Amino acid sequence: MSQILVKSPKHCAKQGLNIDKHYKKLFLAFSTLFTSILSLILIIWLILRPAKPDFSLTEADVYLLNLSGGHLLNSSVQLTLFSKNPNQKVGIYYDELQVYAAYKGQQITTYTSLPPFYQGQGDSNLLTASLVGIGLPVAPSFGYEVGRDQIAGKLVLNLKVNGQLRWKVGTWVSSRYRFNVNCVAVMPFGPAIPSGPLTSKQGTQCSTTV
Repeated sequence: MSQILVKSPKHCAKQGLNIDKHYKKLFLAFSTLFTSILSLILIIWLILRPAKPDFSLTEADVYLLNLSGGHLLNSSVQLTLFSKNPNQKVGIYYDELQVYAAYKGQQITTYTSLPPFYQGQGDSNLLTASLVGIGLPVAPSFGYEVGRDQIAGKLVLNLKVNGQLRWKVGTWVSSRYRFNVNCVAVMPFGPAIPSGPLTSKQGTQCSTTV
């Protein structure tokens, strides 16, 4: 006579309990590993404390700034920026860089893209950009504001850079962080100024936010 073995409900319950314990152990092991990796990255980050990059305005030249049709602006600006990575243990990748000029809160050139680049520890670079605006709409008060600055004898422009950066430590590269740079160019501007570009040559430190 053959014997049929039937597992009791109690036995099945014990087996199910063992499977649950097995999965719980795997989950606990992966959670511990993930937490350890995050903690290691955080410790390295806190030890290195990467500083935001330094930007300064080297030169800015305004070749064209006039109105057509009453409220349409044509402009041409050439600028040179000095960029430095102040970190001695952290490199910086720069991505999606866009530069433009603004006057009293109004954008006066279109966006100009700069190629992405990598900046090693303590390295520096010169960035040049040609900014152009053709038929850009501006506020009706634009001409009046420019006239006031001409009487005052100086023109103040904001030269701005928007982009993304990534920190590099060894082989590890961080996710992308948005950053913004704002540089102020003060140029002599008056009826006695000879014809030619308005020029601002300075080492003005720019403000950088990350």
